[in-house]
Amino acid sequence: MEDTPRIAARRKREKLVVSQMITIYCAGHHPAASRTKTAHCGGAICPDCAELDRFAVARTQRCRKMETKTSCNKCEHHCYSPQMQQRIRDVMRYAGPRMLYHHPIAAIRHLLGK
Repeated sequence: MEDTPRIAARRKREKLVVSQMITIYCAGHHPAASRTKTAHCGGAICPDCAELDRFAVARTQRCRKMETKTSCNKCEHHCYSPQMQQRIRDVMRYAGPRMLYHHPIAAIRHLLGK
């Protein structure tokens, strides 16, 4: 089924936000020399974070609940494996508060669920 323009815009925004969060996490946890890959958002990340970035973007692209969901942790259909759930939780725990500094508009929109 094809996304409506509103859902397509939301999906695009969510992929960007999760990628930005992974970039912030990587910058805070991995040395600059190891950040040789490019995230979906265009930021520099290490190979391990690049794997998570590709995974998260792909799962967001395939999300069947995009129209009705509020956040992944509240969704009844978990599409992340337990290991990836923990990795993305760690990223969000670290990057969430820092989003206000790095990407304030995206952070506020995300908090408001818009």
